[in-house]
Amino acid sequence: MLASICRRRLAIPLAPVLAGGGGGKNPIHSSPVAVLLSHGYYSTAVAAGPEPCPATVSYLVSCGLSPAAAAARNVRIRDTNRADAVRAVLREYGFSEAEITRTVRQDPVLLNFDADRIIRPKLDFFLSLGFQPRFLAAEPHILARSLDNHLAPCIEFLRSILGSDECVRTAVYRVPRALLADLDNSMRPAVEAFRRHGLPEESIAKLLLIHLGVLMVPVDRIAEAFDDLQDLGLRVTDTGFLYGFRVISILKRETWVRKVALYRSFGVCEADLLRAFKTQPTILLVSDESVKKKIRFYLDVLKVGIGDVMAQPMILSLSLEKNIMPRCAVLSVLMREGKIERKLNLMPALLSNLKVFSARFVWSLKGAMLSMCRLPDSVKVRKINLKDSHIWRETESLSHLMTGVRSQSSGMKSFLRRP
Repeated sequence: MLASICRRRLAIPLAPVLAGGGGGKNPIHSSPVAVLLSHGYYSTAVAAGPEPCPATVSYLVSCGLSPAAAAARNVRIRDTNRADAVRAVLREYGFSEAEITRTVRQDPVLLNFDADRIIRPKLDFFLSLGFQPRFLAAEPHILARSLDNHLAPCIEFLRSILGSDECVRTAVYRVPRALLADLDNSMRPAVEAFRRHGLPEESIAKLLLIHLGVLMVPVDRIAEAFDDLQDLGLRVTDTGFLYGFRVISILKRETWVRKVALYRSFGVCEADLLRAFKTQPTILLVSDESVKKKIRFYLDVLKVGIGDVMAQPMILSLSLEKNIMPRCAVLSVLMREGKIERKLNLMPALLSNLKVFSARFVWSLKGAMLSMCRLPDSVKVRKINLKDSHIWRETESLSHLMTGVRSQSSGMKSFLRRP
C-alpha cells in the first residue's frame, strides 16, 4: 500500500510539468500526485494607484523611506501634525525608529489616524494581554482593524481554543498576519472544517500554535489538504500530520513541483522521499539553495549516502555553520586523538542536542580538551565561516578518518565553487 501511494503521489513526469507540458495530455491531470501538486493555496494581486503627492513623498522620506519607496506608496498625508502624533505614540509604546519606519513603509495610511482615539487603545489592548506592542511592526495593518468589532472578538476566539493568553501570544507572535483574518468568514469556518475532518480539539490547538496562518486557508482547500495527506498515508493522529498540513496549506503548486524535482535530482527514490516527508514535512520548506548546499556537503565532503541523509531528514533543517561543521571539527579532533571510535555512527551525533553532544563528546573526554583548545573560538561558540580553512580541514579529516578515503580533489574548493 505504501509503495502504491509513493508511485501515485511522487512518481510524476517532472520534466514535462516543469516545462509546462509539450503537447498531449497535461501531466498535471494524469496522476493523483499531479492533483496534489496542482493545488495553489495562496494567490496575490497587485493594483496600480494614483500619482504620488510630492508633499507626502517628502514626509515619508523623513520617516526613513527611500525616495523610490515613498513614491510607490498610494497615500496622501493630510496632516503632518497628526502623522507626527502617530509616530510619537509608537515610540511611547517601545517601537524603535527602525520599527516605526517599517510600520510606515507597510501601512502609511496609519499616519492619517487619530493617535489617541484610534491607535493608543489598540496598543493598550495588546499590552493588557502581555504582548509587547512593537510586534505590530511586523504586521501594522492590524492597527487599522476595529478594536471592538474585530481584534477583541478574534483574541477571545483564539483564547477559547488555545486556552490561555500565553498560548495566544505564542501563536500570534509567530504569525501576526493571522489576526487580519475575518472571524466569521475565515477563522470560525476553518476551525469547524478541522473538526469535521476528525481533528481532535487538542490537535486543533496544537495546529494553531504551529502556524496560526492555517485559519486563513479556505474551507475547500482544507478539505483537499486533508484528503491529500490521508492519501499520502498520514492519519490525523500521526505526529507529522499537523506539520504536513501546514506545509501543504502554504506551498503553491509550482513550489511543490520544484521541491520534489530538486530532491529527485539528487537520486532520492520515491519511497525515501515520501518517508522523509511523513517524518519531517518541513523539508519542503527549506530553501532550494540551502537544500543543495547541505546535500552536497553530506555527499561530497562527509561521504554520507543520500539514503542515510533522507533517513534522518531533520539533518536538512540544521545549520551547517552553527551546528554541523563545528561538531564535525570536534569529532575529527577526538578521533585523531583516539578518544572515540572511527566507526562512529555519525548521524545521531550530529542530530543530538547540544547538551547530549557536549556530555558525550566533550565534557566526558577531558583528556582531549587540550587538543580542543587548538580549535578556533568560532567552533566553541558553534558559529563558523564556511570559508574557514581550518574548520574545512578538520571536517574533511573526519571523513577520511571514518572512511579511509581522501577526496581526489579539494573538497573545500569544490564545495565552495558550486552555486
